[in-house]
Amino acid sequence: MSNILIKNVKSIVTMNENREILKGYSILIKGNKIEKIGKDIDISDEKLDEIIDGSNSYVYPGLINTHHHFYQTLTRNIPQVQNVELFDWLKFLYPIWAKVSPQAVYYSTLVAAGELLKTGCTTSVDHFYVFPKDQPPDLLDNEFKAAKDIGIRLHASRGSMSLSEKGGGLPPDSVVQTEREILEDSQRVIEKFHDPSVYSMNRVILAPCSPFSVTKELLEESIKLARHYNVSSHTHLAETKDEERFCLDKFGLRPLEYMESLGWTGPDVWYAHGVHFTEKEIDKLASTKTGVAHCPVSNQKLASGAAKIPYMLNKGVRLGLAVDGSASNDSSNMILEMKIGFLMNRLIHGIKSITAEDILYMATVGGSQLINQPELGSLEEGKAADLFLVNCNRLGYTGGLYDPISLLINTGDTQIVDITIVNGEIVVKQGQLVNVDERKIIEEANRISKAMVE
Repeated sequence: MSNILIKNVKSIVTMNENREILKGYSILIKGNKIEKIGKDIDISDEKLDEIIDGSNSYVYPGLINTHHHFYQTLTRNIPQVQNVELFDWLKFLYPIWAKVSPQAVYYSTLVAAGELLKTGCTTSVDHFYVFPKDQPPDLLDNEFKAAKDIGIRLHASRGSMSLSEKGGGLPPDSVVQTEREILEDSQRVIEKFHDPSVYSMNRVILAPCSPFSVTKELLEESIKLARHYNVSSHTHLAETKDEERFCLDKFGLRPLEYMESLGWTGPDVWYAHGVHFTEKEIDKLASTKTGVAHCPVSNQKLASGAAKIPYMLNKGVRLGLAVDGSASNDSSNMILEMKIGFLMNRLIHGIKSITAEDILYMATVGGSQLINQPELGSLEEGKAADLFLVNCNRLGYTGGLYDPISLLINTGDTQIVDITIVNGEIVVKQGQLVNVDERKIIEEANRISKAMVE
């Protein structure tokens, strides 16, 4: 691990409890944590590996992406699904995803993680739930290898689908597994990869895909297994009206009522989307400390609707921000996600409904709370050394250097950052990935994508 000094920073956006913005301060990183933030840091006894001049830079906490599907980077922008809603979108893509291989998982992870790192994201959740019958069962292992190779902090969700079309679900039989297969591999993945320690780079989440793709029994057994191992649980919920009708027709309950009946609420649970929660249901989320990952770009592209984010914020619901799968976004750009989330909520809910600081909070501190890793999300002494720098001397920032938070979200002609540091290591420098060959990733991922789609 490196020792790094970022000196004389123009502005440090701390996102600490007081939301301080520090001007002219320096940050000393020792190993994987922030050792000191101050104006006059004594470095006479320090052996530094790198000194970064921050006098023209804004420094922000690393962003936290709380819901993604990395493998979908291989199937984005397919013409046949550009103008359909979620259920039809899924039905078209499932047969293509049935061709997911170990190599596809590895390279799609590098693509998604690379995009995230280059746009200031240092920690990502990924929800992987496609396990084709003709592929090795340990597909998720390839994500952990790729994440280590590129240098991103990974919370990998061992997803699952057990309810095929034959049983009244949505996915085809080729991509579902038995409950026994799912639970046995979930236990294996937890025991092999989950690291609960402070500053952990690898954690595991259990994540049955959705109410329309898994059985009641799997949801019950999955949450029991997760709580036995003290890991978090995650799934899609209240994303579309189709899902709502499915739950009412099949279970006689609204989606949240159904999940609550199976034990799926609490501080160790969060849902992706939450578009169609009622105000009463949002109150229930707040009282049970159940979280929501807001996915504004995906919700707009698939015309799923707009979540009641300002109401959730006012009620104290645990909220994070997420790019969602790259086939419904179609990018993994966390800074752009913040901008679009800010603008969408303003458009739907009104000019005073949300601030740029609210959105940055969701993408940093809110995300750390959602994934239960409190050492992330803010720039404070003792916290993890996860951060990014942008040089303010850019054409797209010219004339706008008055508020570094709004500057990041509302201005700029690119979202590529200058430097990203994860766990004390520089992984993006001068806007380029440090640990991997970007050209090779592009070539291999395009080759795999073409073979899958054809």
